Amino acid sequence: MLPQLPQLRRDQFDNLEKHTQSGIEFVERYTKFVKERSEIEFNYAKQIRNLSKKYQPKKNSKEEEENKYTSCQAFLSTLNELNDYAGQHEVIAENLTSQIITELLRYLTELKAERKSHFHDGRKAQQHIECSWKQLEASKRRFERDCKEADRAQQYFERMDADINVTKADVEKARQQAQMKHQMAADSKSEYSNFLTKFNQEQNEHYYTLIPNIFQKLQEMEERRIERVGVSMKTYAEVDREVLPIVGKCLDGMTKAAESIEPKTDSKQVVESYKSGFEPPGDVEFEDYGAGQSMKRTVSETSLSNSRGEAKERPSGGKSKGKLWPFIKNKNKSPKQNKEPLSNRFNEFMASKPKMTCLRSLRRGLSLKLGSGPEDFSHLPPEQRRKKLQAKIDDLNKDIQKEMDQKDALTKMKGVYEKNPQMGDPASVDPRLVEIAMNIEKLQYEVQKFEGWLAEVEGRLPSKSDPPRRQSGLYETQNSNSSTVANNCAQDRESPDGSYTEEQSSETQDKVAIANTPEFDDEFDDGDEETLPTIGTCKAIYQFEGHNEGTISVTEGELLYVIEEDKGDGWTRVRRNEEEEGYVPTSYVEVSLETTAKGAMTYI
Repeated sequence: MLPQLPQLRRDQFDNLEKHTQSGIEFVERYTKFVKERSEIEFNYAKQIRNLSKKYQPKKNSKEEEENKYTSCQAFLSTLNELNDYAGQHEVIAENLTSQIITELLRYLTELKAERKSHFHDGRKAQQHIECSWKQLEASKRRFERDCKEADRAQQYFERMDADINVTKADVEKARQQAQMKHQMAADSKSEYSNFLTKFNQEQNEHYYTLIPNIFQKLQEMEERRIERVGVSMKTYAEVDREVLPIVGKCLDGMTKAAESIEPKTDSKQVVESYKSGFEPPGDVEFEDYGAGQSMKRTVSETSLSNSRGEAKERPSGGKSKGKLWPFIKNKNKSPKQNKEPLSNRFNEFMASKPKMTCLRSLRRGLSLKLGSGPEDFSHLPPEQRRKKLQAKIDDLNKDIQKEMDQKDALTKMKGVYEKNPQMGDPASVDPRLVEIAMNIEKLQYEVQKFEGWLAEVEGRLPSKSDPPRRQSGLYETQNSNSSTVANNCAQDRESPDGSYTEEQSSETQDKVAIANTPEFDDEFDDGDEETLPTIGTCKAIYQFEGHNEGTISVTEGELLYVIEEDKGDGWTRVRRNEEEEGYVPTSYVEVSLETTAKGAMTYI
């Protein structure tokens, strides 16, 4: 018995087809997983970059000014490292896309095509063997039918031959018919035998050659798929591993930035930034309210109270013992003030309000209310004002240098045009040269203006030809009374020791009037005197001609006593003997300060 047709489906093609399809779906699911991970990495990097950008200091803002502190610099470094850290996550996203997602999508296309080809070959072989089986079945049925017909024809011939009533012609016809049927049965047998042999060969080739080869190809395809998934998973881990050294460097950078924070350095910068140059107030003397005690007191030149009432208290005829601050001459004695009750002094200090004494002060007050300072930074303390003015001068000089470089370049271009007219018209450069010249002139004017204000702060005149000297309100008054009215606000703020004061215009005018009286010079020579103790020694390394008020002339190599050190204005107060003392430029002497006072004498 030949095997029936249903028995030929034992090759499990349907199960293999389902399994390979599930393998492809697994690759697709893993590809989707990697794609979603890549999107997460990209979005995370984007959010990290936005976070770093959000906390970057804004230009021309308070945060940018605070970047000089080590803590702010460390935070800025952390933000930069965080930005690089975000870049590594972008690298992860890009590598996942290029090394895994793209490759798997291309491989899926190839895998589906290969799987389709193998199953097509399998179905084709299955159809061929089924076709052979059908041919074999048809030949078998035909052989069976022909055999039965041959038997019936043989039996019919035998009956006809045995019947005496049948004619000889009928018997011959029956015999021929039986022979023909036997011949057809023999042919059907031969055909069936051939089909059977052929089917057996094809069946043998189908089950031992074609189908095993197809199954082997499917097995190899499945193994390559599994191997490819494993390689992708390994690459998935390696993509993260590759960026770990750089991520580690970013984290090391953050750690290094945190370790670079220096609290003492930051605190020193705060002190340097907000150092005002003000003198602390002097000691408050004991006031005796007992019977018969005169209500008098002496206030140091750095006391909280000012000399607003001095000019009014001065007798109209005669000399006063009090010194007018800050007009110190010759021996630079501290001003003496009449004693007043402590309660009055405290009330005056608490109730005192700065008054704007000129149009520039009015503008300054308005600008401060609006949130912006005046151009000359006169709203700042002396030390801060000096730094701002110096920085402004440096910026202007840089702008002048840029304009000069442009001018030189245009001049050379004009020279080239003059030598080679075909290259350009020399006259076309003139308007630009004129414009640059005007810009340079404006910038130089601005530099002179700011240098004048800087000289005012440093106690010098703006003229560069004069030697360094200390500038005061009295000096300006003696040189130009008219300029005093216009500039009294800024000039009254500078005292010989660099302290910052806000004097009323009426008081300044009183001082100017008193300074112009014949008794003014004698006033500083009379009265009580107090000699400051020495705090060190100095040696003059250059000769200095002290022509200005409050200065003292020194010769090179001369030894002097230091009674007041430089407070940031560039001047040091020295004493030659008990009668001669004054200010000299700090850069002209070598100062050696001592911890113990030397040669201190007090006159009562």
